[in-house]
Amino acid sequence: MAPTTSRQRLRDALAHRQPDRIPIDFGGSAVTGVHVSCVAALRDFYGLEKRPVMVHEPYQMLGLVEPDLSEAMGLDVTGVFPRNTMFGFANADWKEWDFRGLPVLVSTEFRTRTEANGDILIYPEGDETAAPSGRMPLGSAFFDTIVRQPAFDEDSLNIEDNLEEFTPLSEADLDHVSASVAAAQQTGKGILATFGGTAFGDIALVPAPFLKNPKGIRDVAEWYMSTSSRKDYVHKIFAHQCENGIRNLERVHARIGDSVDAVFLCGTDFGTQTSQFCSVRTLRELWFPYYKAVNDWVHKNTGWKCFKHSCGSVEKFFDAFIDAGFDIINPVQCSAVGMDPETLKARYGDRLVFWGGGVDTQKTLPFGTPEQVRAEVLRRCEIFSTGGGFVFDSIHNVQAGTPVENLVAMLDAVKEFNGR
Repeated sequence: MAPTTSRQRLRDALAHRQPDRIPIDFGGSAVTGVHVSCVAALRDFYGLEKRPVMVHEPYQMLGLVEPDLSEAMGLDVTGVFPRNTMFGFANADWKEWDFRGLPVLVSTEFRTRTEANGDILIYPEGDETAAPSGRMPLGSAFFDTIVRQPAFDEDSLNIEDNLEEFTPLSEADLDHVSASVAAAQQTGKGILATFGGTAFGDIALVPAPFLKNPKGIRDVAEWYMSTSSRKDYVHKIFAHQCENGIRNLERVHARIGDSVDAVFLCGTDFGTQTSQFCSVRTLRELWFPYYKAVNDWVHKNTGWKCFKHSCGSVEKFFDAFIDAGFDIINPVQCSAVGMDPETLKARYGDRLVFWGGGVDTQKTLPFGTPEQVRAEVLRRCEIFSTGGGFVFDSIHNVQAGTPVENLVAMLDAVKEFNGR
């Protein structure tokens, strides 16, 4: 019998069949990635060619996991990403940049200014004549969005101001998708694709760090208040976004067919460490119709699985997510209230694929010992893997400062479990 491929392994897990081993993802999306400093440390640990790591997602400073490192880590998933980054420029014509002592590669349009206090500012679309849209404070390892909320008249709000980013994909965008998917297919790994445009109120996207002059409601607090006090306004935005998003997915599918396995559709967070941002009733009223419309289109017209990201204490929303048609939940933040892994698997394991939850990235992975990491990973694998429906990943991205010994202990523990 031929050995199971990485792609088949992922497909088995997504279909709730028991794969021959748990598939592993690190680097397949902007919420399952690895900080560039940790990618560099892993390359060194595994004795790979020493060269600057590409920062493919500059907002969170995520490093590209190239094929040689992917093989060393034993990964089963590769990612397809949009043409433009969170700061509105394409990753092209790489140049070297000194990231506080670590040489990395960034896009030629990655343009920054360092302030007197050591903070680093970055510009939307690489345009240094525009106001900067991101700030990396001294001592931080990723960018925070700079909110650029313009003045507005409450009585003359125009939804068009909040729709600037929701436009038809260009031919250049579609060409990029086609080429990226073709390259991903050559790896033999499972494919997680991100096409963008269907997030519906993702608070990381609302301030629009990718636009030079965002208009409309762009302040984080103002947007959250709008979901209660300006529901008609938000509904109109979501309705237009939904229509445009489905049209774009139609055009993408016409180019690539069913050549990807899962699609990261939405990263809107609904949970805090201890509670939720809104009630289940509000989610069903405001977000649910648009999630369901997108997911229904995907399930009717493609073989893709629908991937939903939401941090925090979100178990209360799982039935709504399932009813809306999501197949996959990430990052499975087991440290949050109500997110006990055994309970989640028992209640939802036959209806949701858990993509993540493999190890805590707030405490155990960055601050525990390798032995503690191993123990937690083995226990999570035991809980989540039964009957398939599990893709191993940490809880959200691997953060800067995580000891490489702990990263290796995590990967070795998954391999140990798979070898049983």
